[in-house]
Amino acid sequence: MNQIFRLNNRKKETLTFYLLITPWLIGAAAFMLGPIIASLVLSFFEWDLISPAKFIGLRNFEEMFAIDPLFWQSLKVTVIYVLFRVPLSLIAALFLALMMNQKIPGIGVFRTIYYLPSVISGVAVSMMWIWIFNPNFGLMNGVLHFFGLPEPGWFSDPQWALPTMILISLYSVGSTAIIFLAGLKAIPDVLYEAAELDGASKIQQLFKITIPQLTPSILFNVIMLTITSFQIFTEGLIITGGGPANATLFFNLYLYENAFSYGRLGYASALAWVLFALTFICAFIVFKSSNRWVYYEGGE
Repeated sequence: MNQIFRLNNRKKETLTFYLLITPWLIGAAAFMLGPIIASLVLSFFEWDLISPAKFIGLRNFEEMFAIDPLFWQSLKVTVIYVLFRVPLSLIAALFLALMMNQKIPGIGVFRTIYYLPSVISGVAVSMMWIWIFNPNFGLMNGVLHFFGLPEPGWFSDPQWALPTMILISLYSVGSTAIIFLAGLKAIPDVLYEAAELDGASKIQQLFKITIPQLTPSILFNVIMLTITSFQIFTEGLIITGGGPANATLFFNLYLYENAFSYGRLGYASALAWVLFALTFICAFIVFKSSNRWVYYEGGE
């Protein structure tokens, strides 16, 4: 009798669970799974939102790889951005986390200040950078002029536009630093005490204890930074619009232009799936390589 009672309770709990998550499942199907499947289907069509969709098979992908030079330009710009932004952000975030891990009065206020840029609107931040790096009256060139240093064109110079984009991306490393800070808090103090007794310096402790213990956090941050870097869009749209001379034509921006400026929904959908494949491959390679360099205290 008790067994039947427990079984009925388990069924009720299971039913309650599914009822509670049903709104989320409906939303996920309607607003996530549905558009994903629709974009995959559209990638084999030619459609401008006005005329009826025309099936063209793999022609969108053929044009992308064989004909379209802007596809390769946007891919090159995005890959360069990812290759520089990810390691620089990791280094900056780790340095920031090490500072926020210090036991000093008011450190909680500083942690909040450093994290705030991660939650500020991307449009507002982009407008701020436009003013700071304006070549004529911007704050940055004003400081350089005061010290008698060369004043670059920043966003208006094809040679400086992409490096400047990479530079300003370091402004929002607060969320990455918070993950590192959580990892630092989980490192046992006895490891540092033992290292000090053995005469290890702070630098040796950093490379022999801190970084190896942080490798799970590093893995998570590398994957998340890789995904978000491939998806950069707002800064390119607001600050430069892809210019000058397509120097900041990021892949997501080119996808957006094809969809909503040129009315090529099918081609834009094909671009979206190429971006997904590229992001997935990079994240998968990082994840599969983690067994060689990620340390888990409890083993693999």
